[in-house]
This record gives sequence, C-alpha cells and structure tokens, in this order.
Amino acid sequence: QVQLVESGGGLVQPGRSLRLSCTASGFTFSSYSMSWVRQVPGKGSEWVSSISSGDRATYADSVKDRFTIARDNARNTVYLQMNSLLPEDTALYRCWRGDKYVRDYGGQGTQVTVSS
Repeated sequence: QVQLVESGGGLVQPGRSLRLSCTASGFTFSSYSMSWVRQVPGKGSEWVSSISSGDRATYADSVKDRFTIARDNARNTVYLQMNSLLPEDTALYRCWRGDKYVRDYGGQGTQVTVSS
C-alpha cells in the first residue's frame, strides 16, 4: 500500500531554515509527481510546491525564492528546503503523491512552527 512519511519539522526562529523529508513506499516513486501542501487550522490547505517525474519544480508565490523542492529517486524521498522562514509559514506540512491540481495519497504531516 502507498505510504508517505514526513519528517524534519520543528520549532525554528524567523529567518532560519529547515529541511523537510518525505519517504515514499508502495509505488514506483520515480514515475509520479510529488507535492507539498500545508494546512493551518481554520485557514484550510495551501499548495506549496510540486516536482514532476522529470524534475520540473513549481512553487506558490508565497514561497518562491525561499523554498526549494528536490527529489532523490534512489531513496524514494522528496525534500523541501525552507529558507528565510516567516511566522506565516507555520503549518502542518504534508507530502502528497500528485501535482498541484491532482493528488491522491498524502502523509500524516510534520509540524513547522516559526516563532521567536
């Protein structure tokens, strides 16, 4: 069965960096686009970034030039490097199989809290 397990979240001060990881199993990882979506209670979900099977990356305007998505097909893992973090980046970050518009499986998420 498809499994997605995120890690790397935590509490960080504004301006600092974090790297999230999502390790996948149960499907041919290299054949799928992968995405990160964040959730804030009471504010719904926001698509953050996607990377295609061909390594094409796309980003939400709110994170462009600060976040970088990457994948390692040998490790079945997708990463999200988050730099210059802002308090408004505080959210539960979930990894999904799929792209910006069509996604089917998601992980449980990893909490990122940006606060001084």
